[in-house]
Amino acid sequence: MKNFYDVIVVGGGPAGLTSAIYLARAKYRVLVLEKEKVGGQITITEEIVNYPGVEQASGSSLTDGMRRQAERFGAEFQMGNVTQLELSGEIKRVRTESGTEYETLGIVLAVGASPRKIGFQGEQEFQGRGVAYCATCDGEFFTGREVLVVGGGFAAVEEAIFLTKYASKVTMIVREPDFTCAAGVSDKLLDYPDIEVYFNTEVKAVEGERFLARAVLWNNETGEEWTYVPREGKPFGVFVFAGYEPATKWLAGRIGLNEQGYIITDREQATDVDGVYAAGDVCVKGLRQVVTAVGDGAVAATSLEHYVSKLREKLGMSKANWEKEDQSTAGGTTADGGHKAPGAPGAEASGSGSDGALIDEVMRSHLAQIFVKFERTVTVAAVLEPGNNASGELEQFAKELEGISDKVQVVYERAEADKPFLEIRVGERGNGIRYYSVPGGHEFNSFVLALYNTAGPGQPLEEGLRSRIAALGKEHTVQIMATLSCTNCPDVVSGTQHIAALSDKISAWMYDLAKFPEYKDQYGIMAVPCMVVDGEETYFGKKSIEELVEILEQA
Repeated sequence: MKNFYDVIVVGGGPAGLTSAIYLARAKYRVLVLEKEKVGGQITITEEIVNYPGVEQASGSSLTDGMRRQAERFGAEFQMGNVTQLELSGEIKRVRTESGTEYETLGIVLAVGASPRKIGFQGEQEFQGRGVAYCATCDGEFFTGREVLVVGGGFAAVEEAIFLTKYASKVTMIVREPDFTCAAGVSDKLLDYPDIEVYFNTEVKAVEGERFLARAVLWNNETGEEWTYVPREGKPFGVFVFAGYEPATKWLAGRIGLNEQGYIITDREQATDVDGVYAAGDVCVKGLRQVVTAVGDGAVAATSLEHYVSKLREKLGMSKANWEKEDQSTAGGTTADGGHKAPGAPGAEASGSGSDGALIDEVMRSHLAQIFVKFERTVTVAAVLEPGNNASGELEQFAKELEGISDKVQVVYERAEADKPFLEIRVGERGNGIRYYSVPGGHEFNSFVLALYNTAGPGQPLEEGLRSRIAALGKEHTVQIMATLSCTNCPDVVSGTQHIAALSDKISAWMYDLAKFPEYKDQYGIMAVPCMVVDGEETYFGKKSIEELVEILEQA
């Protein structure tokens, strides 16, 4: 019965998390499978102000709370990319890319949607070197430079305004004759006279050598074509916010989809396959917002609950009395005093305390509750160079780790090179995980996860994926270039470090790109996260752990 669940939720965004909350609270055994990051696309949103009852919150904080609720009711979480469904019988089968198979009575498909690529010439070639899809992550790279924002919807308007913090000029390229969002949203642009807007205009191509030098634009009403060149001749950016496309290509022929690839459901969120429901942005609907995703998730869960109850009775199965470990003590704690199950320990860094501490007393208390659950002692080695500014910051961070728990020891060594770092070790041996920058901001969680995955029990990982990691035969050093404000970076940092914790062939080194600007020119980086494998191949954008393993298998 290990891999049997009453319901499997595919996707960990707001819709999937809501379904998990409702079903787990109803005492069903629930598994949530998420291929990238629990929380979904909303986690890259810095400010949400229209969610009822929550005056202001970030996407990450909102969905973190949803996950904690689901875990407290007993829902389980696994990282896994679902690629196959067997839906013909009453017992459904769900298979992941790594080969793990689960059985279930019901399924909620909440796979969401991903940023849409337009397909103009040069879009793929210049991704990470001028073409970007996340203003929060990459806006800083374009400080004092011009940017084009492609799109006329809510996200495009909001991100164009956000980019005015950095860019010397923002130009919006809107293919429609007007904005496609509510007037109340687009009217905000009136307060930003430096934002220029071209309607009925599209990007035909972007060109340049190493970075973007020009963009070919055309008016779809008049047919006029013209070339955009930044005034000062500096490299510029193109931020694409052209909506999303449903992640359903793998479902074609298995579930009813409309022409655009969205899942067709009835008012109860049921698909055309018994026992399979869908929720969130992946469904055919008029409005895609967090609040509608949550509503879909609740409807799908309550509808599916009735289905599963009847199926259990038909199959002669009594309602499961799944014994759950007390979630309030099973895992670590978060900065707000809530709890996280073992699959996701950690705490959001709240910044320096009033006394200048990197880890304040409240955070130390929370970390102590996490560290005490470690299965073995780990060492954090501060490899320092006297007189080096970076050494001073790393040394302060290391000293503040001292005494939190006897499960985390701190030692100090002299650096042999000019780049000091923190290294995680088991005994005398390093496990390939290094931080060349203080893991503050969003990277604080990745640091805690690195300790947790090294000390054990570690984050849950499918056996098929563990086998692939164990089979990696070549040694590789992966440098992960991040910024502490990037919400996508911790996934790549923690995913690569998780692999390093399990394989002695892989080293994963994290760099705050703001402290190592030389790498921007060396590797042509204008977006994060950026992975550099063996100092040669570069990879941009967030990656699931399966995608990271695939890259290393092919390297």
